[in-house]
Amino acid sequence: MAFPSLKEVYKSPALPTAIWKLVPHQSGLLPVAADRGGPLNVSWEVHGDGPIKLILIGGIGITKFDWQPQTLYFGHEHGAKYSVLVFDNRGAGESDKPLMRYSTSEMARDLLEVIDHLGWTAERQLHISGGSMGGMIAQEVAVLAPGRIASLNLHCTTAKLENNGTFMEKMNRLGSLLPKSFETEVRSLAMSCFPREWLLSPDDAELPNESTPRCEVPTNGYMKFESNYARFAAQEIRVRRSKYGFLLQAVAGFSHQKTPEQLRDMADRVGRERIMVLHGTVDKMIPVDQGRKLIEYLNPGKALVVEGLGHGPIRQRTTWFNELLEERCSLGENLSGR
Repeated sequence: MAFPSLKEVYKSPALPTAIWKLVPHQSGLLPVAADRGGPLNVSWEVHGDGPIKLILIGGIGITKFDWQPQTLYFGHEHGAKYSVLVFDNRGAGESDKPLMRYSTSEMARDLLEVIDHLGWTAERQLHISGGSMGGMIAQEVAVLAPGRIASLNLHCTTAKLENNGTFMEKMNRLGSLLPKSFETEVRSLAMSCFPREWLLSPDDAELPNESTPRCEVPTNGYMKFESNYARFAAQEIRVRRSKYGFLLQAVAGFSHQKTPEQLRDMADRVGRERIMVLHGTVDKMIPVDQGRKLIEYLNPGKALVVEGLGHGPIRQRTTWFNELLEERCSLGENLSGR
């Protein structure tokens, strides 16, 4: 079975419904980094108005919309229990893309300014989930504000990108270096992030419907695509990521480094029982051995190396991932006496 062409995806009646119209409870464009080379504007949304504060941090090129399966579950279907912050890192989506040196530590400081703006400043209040470069930013947040973290959930990330050529090879496939075409770029990105068998399987997305709170539903409803790949390609068509911002963020990812000593100190201050590290055995972007090293350094309360999981668990195993994150939030709340 072959992947559909982008021309075929463009013709799909489901294409206009690839991005869900989930109405946030709060949103804004916040100037940050005024004393750090800015100001620059960060676009953010909060979905849900519940007491549990969940923050989702995306990787290179990721936007608020990439988290829509989690935004739907936590911020809409369970919005009375959770308040979910999604945002565009500098260099992505609707946030500014200033020409300057990006780092994961500076991006963590951007995020903390947004969190402070929201008034989420209590001790042990923040449940943080970060994937890929977002997991690197999450590490930096934990270093800067360990006492504010209720749970720290790191997936498909690393303490330092190993100099073995693997990630650079994937960056070429991502299209950051002179892609041949948008078609090639989308297909290469999909193959780098997900197992081929999952991409070729029928679309397994759980869609919003008329009963979903605070969701604008099209006349004919949200529609399924023929395959998971077709849905992925449609979302890439609708979002169209910034190449310029992508490269600036890549600098941050390449330069991120936390030593074993720094990670052990961070884990001591956060509390190891509050930390989870998740990695897949077929992750082509950040190989599983780097995830195992992160587990070794942090000695987290929960460590998962999952057979058959790629670089994008938030899509590949959405229900499982959401339930796992819900479990981690519950644990963090209990440890915090709530």
